[in-house]
Amino acid sequence: MTATTPAAGPAGVPEATAIATIGAISLAHCLNDMMQSLVPAIYPVLKESFALDFTQIGIITLAFNITASLLQPAVGLYTDRYPMPFSLTIGMGLTLLGLLALASAPTYPLLVAGAALVGLGSAVFHPESSRVARLA
Repeated sequence: MTATTPAAGPAGVPEATAIATIGAISLAHCLNDMMQSLVPAIYPVLKESFALDFTQIGIITLAFNITASLLQPAVGLYTDRYPMPFSLTIGMGLTLLGLLALASAPTYPLLVAGAALVGLGSAVFHPESSRVARLA
């Protein structure tokens, strides 16, 4: 009896691709979540710079959390039906635009809009990130 062993070359390529994909998604996810965590980290600066009270800080938090939490399932349902890998880039871009809006906002309403934009970026990024990771 002779036993044959399959060649290791081609079988290793899909596994390496999956590992690279998971690594890239993990890095992007880490970066995206770090950008989102900047919103509560700058509350003391915003409070002092704009003379905000805790209610106004809470409204900024509400704007971020409502857009991130309520829109994410809707975006997820849509991207499950119509996959859009480019939405990873769009989500990161929206988060970045939101942070830039927060950094340059001259008025309180623009602070709230910037926080909502960060939440929207989160809502767009996370479903597609999960889908790509699951496919890898």
